[in-house]
Amino acid sequence: MTSKKWLNVGLAVTMLASVALVGCGGEEQGSTNSGDSKPADEQILNLALGDEIPTMDISQATDNIAFTMFGQTNEGLVRLNAKGEAQPGVAEKWEASPDGLTYTFTLRDNAKWSNGEPVTAKDFEYSWKRTLNPKTGAQYAFMVAWVKGGNEYMSGKGSVDEVGVKAKDDKTLVVTLANPVPFFVEQMAFPTFFPQQQKFVEQHGDKYGTDADKQLYNGPFKMTEWVHEQSATLKKNEHYWDAAKVKLEQVNFQVVKDSTALENLYLADQVDRMGLVRDQVDRYKSSDEFSTLGQLSTGYLTFNTTRGKALGNAKVRKALTYAIDADAMADVIYHNGTKGATALVPEGTSNGQGGDFRQVNGDLINRKDNLKKAKDLLAEGLKEAGESELKFKLLADDGDVGKKMAEFVQEQWRTNLGVTVEVENVPFKLRLKRSHEGDFDVVMAAWGADYNDPMTFLDMWITGSDFNDAKWSNPKYDEIIKSAQTEVDKKKRMQLLTDAEKLLMDEMPVGPYVFRGASYITKKHVKNWVPFSFGPQYDLKETYIEGKE
Repeated sequence: MTSKKWLNVGLAVTMLASVALVGCGGEEQGSTNSGDSKPADEQILNLALGDEIPTMDISQATDNIAFTMFGQTNEGLVRLNAKGEAQPGVAEKWEASPDGLTYTFTLRDNAKWSNGEPVTAKDFEYSWKRTLNPKTGAQYAFMVAWVKGGNEYMSGKGSVDEVGVKAKDDKTLVVTLANPVPFFVEQMAFPTFFPQQQKFVEQHGDKYGTDADKQLYNGPFKMTEWVHEQSATLKKNEHYWDAAKVKLEQVNFQVVKDSTALENLYLADQVDRMGLVRDQVDRYKSSDEFSTLGQLSTGYLTFNTTRGKALGNAKVRKALTYAIDADAMADVIYHNGTKGATALVPEGTSNGQGGDFRQVNGDLINRKDNLKKAKDLLAEGLKEAGESELKFKLLADDGDVGKKMAEFVQEQWRTNLGVTVEVENVPFKLRLKRSHEGDFDVVMAAWGADYNDPMTFLDMWITGSDFNDAKWSNPKYDEIIKSAQTEVDKKKRMQLLTDAEKLLMDEMPVGPYVFRGASYITKKHVKNWVPFSFGPQYDLKETYIEGKE
């Protein structure tokens, strides 16, 4: 889920409408109670979205809302199980070369699009190359650029014919990587790597991915209705190769930005699942419908370093970050397992050696000591920048949580720094657009992991990255990340990433404030949910309704 993900980023979706697996009064776990028999209850699930779906164009998707929707309507070469392990998806089998650079995927014969036409290896080749094509302007092209020749083509320095993804025939896809990627097979479950049918894309042109009938689906469900800013409806895809395991006949989504309104819908049995914030957590934490879920997601300020000399000064950016009581923000605004951030990479992120990256790299913000230094640091930074005062606007989402977070930060800056800022609350989709275009001074953003590795949070800040909304540039940082991308020794690679994060937090082009957690209540008749802490939030393929009163 920031932007991205995740959350893109990423990512970002208000937690009050996030959906994942139900657990009974504890940590969420995937149920193993599934089978091919069809339950007797009406198989209709009602869920909420925190905001409008920004796009249903696979190449253009950058956020957790779109990625989660694609996780239900489409499918890649593999699909992840509840443990995050790769299982056959469109590909029935695959093999890797001994050097980890070449993968050969064999597609199943019965994989079809929602129009009944076969899914072919060419659909994957076309999709990946479309995403890499500079004319597409896909922000997530950097991930597909793991493929040999991908970075060169993406940057306009190479040919599409040199990109290492080839359809050997209709059922065989051969992928050659520039460098080994240990989690490459698992990453094939991420929506950016899903297939797209060239004929369909070209038929709809600029309208592709803008409405329910302007996308082709090859997953468990297909979108049949999309009322923009209001709702979306999914129905079972009868052409899906594994349709026998899909129990739900319909999934109804409605956009709900206010946590109180969402709670009322839940109590009225109009939604089956809701994320909890603030006093709602205390109200329901003793219920057997209550559950929690850890997330690999960070909320942070992005400073537009090109907007005036003040925001271009690292001391000013540090002062604005240190002046926020992040633990208080996490408790007051969320109160759902969210914690104050101690750096950019969140707790729970793997260090690739069986440990937690955050524990290894420690607290790089140290607000306890630095809060009292923030005002003096601001004065020093303004003097260096040749400015007598600090004036800027804070851009944030217009949902319930987004508004409250912006108000909290606004008051923290007024109290701790004597700085008064104007808040601009805009719809999620517009916030993403303005962030990408650089139309902001400081923006409240979030990024959710695309995969469980620190790199998913760190490579976005290299010079010229499509996700470097801060427009920050540091040659030393670029060099460290580039070295880490090609380093095969796990210990050396992780040392490079710890060095990169330390440099990032010393320059502070982004000011982390929370590591996101989540608490939920779910109707007891919702069975067999599969949650994920990164990528799409959940998988509804084998979810079903049973025992609804």
